[in-house]
Amino acid sequence: MNFADKLIREHKLNREEYIGLLQQFEQENAGTGMENNSQQSLFRQSAENIGRVKTKYNAANGEHCSLANYLAAEAVRLRQEIYGTDVYVRGLIEFTNICRNDCLYCGIRKSNPHTERYRLTKEEILACCENGYDLGYRTFVLQGGEDGYYTDERLADIVRTIHSAYPDCAITLSVGERSYESYRLLREAGADRYLLRHETANPEHYRMLHPAELSHANRMQCLRNLRSLGYQVGAGFMVGSPYQTTEHLADDLVFLQEFRPEMVGIGPFIPHHDTQFADYPAGSVKLTLFLLSVIRIMLPHVLLPATTALGTMDPLGREKGMLAGANVVMPNLSPVKNRKQYELYDNKICTGEEAAECRGCLAHRMNTVGYQLVSDRGDCKS
Repeated sequence: MNFADKLIREHKLNREEYIGLLQQFEQENAGTGMENNSQQSLFRQSAENIGRVKTKYNAANGEHCSLANYLAAEAVRLRQEIYGTDVYVRGLIEFTNICRNDCLYCGIRKSNPHTERYRLTKEEILACCENGYDLGYRTFVLQGGEDGYYTDERLADIVRTIHSAYPDCAITLSVGERSYESYRLLREAGADRYLLRHETANPEHYRMLHPAELSHANRMQCLRNLRSLGYQVGAGFMVGSPYQTTEHLADDLVFLQEFRPEMVGIGPFIPHHDTQFADYPAGSVKLTLFLLSVIRIMLPHVLLPATTALGTMDPLGREKGMLAGANVVMPNLSPVKNRKQYELYDNKICTGEEAAECRGCLAHRMNTVGYQLVSDRGDCKS
């Protein structure tokens, strides 16, 4: 069965078909080295002529065009049909690296004694927003560990102040698992979106990545609570995380297909030297790009970032992400003095650039592949 054509035609597959599609991708790349640049031919093409790859694939019955390139061409066609060549910019403010959790893969896990902890004051957060607004950012993403200092009242006050000062901007939160009442209070204060990666849709795999006190069922309930409260919801997972199998990835795709989040964040797993997975191999850029294309075809209207992790693993990772169907980037607005301290994984890029420098660099990078950063809230067009 041609799983790729069925995905393009119906925008969905069942679990066994996703396994088949992933196995076809693996077979095509067996013995070639997963990080050989599968999309180099696409990268050399402009955004305008990328769609020719699809015609080439059909004409040659797949012999001269890889599965990854075939799906990337369709993903870009859909992305441009809905969002044009605009790239939405999210100003990322990493406001605390203090976390009550002990996720086994995370560099800021509570039991890491080598992490230099920090938290930003309300005034520092607002200064980041002011800087971002002047640079044209119209979405602010407040991301941090699950820091008990930021009670519902404190965090709602910050959200309310940002909403009042910048009513034309969207506010996205990424602060982990909280109660229904907490999410409700933050929504009423002015939060528009919430990013909460589901990490893995497989409960057994979840237990391999988290301590016993964290529950896969609670993670999924949090996502359902956020949806019920009217947030634009973001889910996602790491590609190549420890113990991940093809079947786990198929489970993730089925979950995304059924839950239909407005945003999906995926990036390659990158180990951190102070975790038990320090010597575990990093995830594949090539597979991440393939999955970006699959997700775009599955969810044509989704907001899909080319993540910092992708750029960390490949110097051209974010550009390649655009050529796989992404339409969002998330440059850092955090104070430069704190960026290296928010080290979820090793060798994170863009920790030394001022915000203006970072935006200028990203704008140039997007222009090289036929896209442009825009000053827009960048809401999902579903």
